[in-house]
Amino acid sequence: MAAETDHHIQPPHVNGDGADGEPLLEVDGLFAGYGRKTVVFDASLVVRPGEIVGVFGHNGSGKSTTIAAVLGTNPAQRGTIRYQGRDVTRAGSQSNVAHGMALIPSERFVFADLTVKDNLLLGGAVERDADKRQERLRLVYELFPVLAERESQLAGTMSGGQQRMISLGLALMTGPSLLMLDEPSLGLAPVIVHEIFALIRRLADEEGLSVLLLEQNVGAALRILDRVYVMRSGRVILEETVEQMRQRDSYWDLF
Repeated sequence: MAAETDHHIQPPHVNGDGADGEPLLEVDGLFAGYGRKTVVFDASLVVRPGEIVGVFGHNGSGKSTTIAAVLGTNPAQRGTIRYQGRDVTRAGSQSNVAHGMALIPSERFVFADLTVKDNLLLGGAVERDADKRQERLRLVYELFPVLAERESQLAGTMSGGQQRMISLGLALMTGPSLLMLDEPSLGLAPVIVHEIFALIRRLADEEGLSVLLLEQNVGAALRILDRVYVMRSGRVILEETVEQMRQRDSYWDLF
C-alpha cells in the first residue's frame, strides 16, 4: 500500500498528537456498567498515535463495556475519557464518530441485504467530501481486492471472513484515527485471522492508525500488538509491553 497523502485514512480534524507522542486516547479511573449495575471498576488505559494496544480478558471481564463507554454508546458512570486532548467523557457516540472514532463489534456487523459496495458507501456517509469518500473506497478495495471483485454481491451471502473484511472496510470508510475492534478473530479460520491482523498492523505502521484491540486469542494478537492490558472481573490488573507478555511461560494465570 502506498503511503501518499491521498491514501491517508485520517480525517483532517485529527490533531497533531502524533508529532509529540501524546496519547490519542486516555481513560482514567473509569467506572461503567448498565443502569445501576457497575461492571467496570477504576479502569485506566492509554492509546498513542499509531499504536496497537490489546485488552485481554475472558467474557464478562469488562472489555466490551469499556469501549462502549469510550465510544459513548454507554455513558461512563465515573472517571474521565480524553480523546485528541479533549474531555469526551459525556460526549455521545455521534460526536465521537465524527471526530474519528470507529468500532467494529464482535458480531459480523454488515448490512446483509445491501451489496458490498453499498455497505462501504454507507460507512462513508459521514464524510461530506465526495472526493474523500472515493479515495477511501479505493483504499479499501486496495486492501481487500476480493471486495472490489464482488462489490455487487449481497454482503449476507459472503463468507464469515469476507464479512469481517466488509465490517473493517466499513469502519475505514469513516476515516478513523482510533479503531476499536471487539474480538475480531471470533469464529474465523486461523489463516483469515492472520490476514486481518497483518492488515491492522500495516494500517498502524503505514497510516498512523491507532487501534484498541479486544481479544481472547492471545497468541494471534501478540504478533501485532505494541502493549497489552489484562482485565479481570471489571478491573485492569496488568499492563505490559508485548515483549514482556511474550516472555511469560503461561498467560492463563492472568485470567
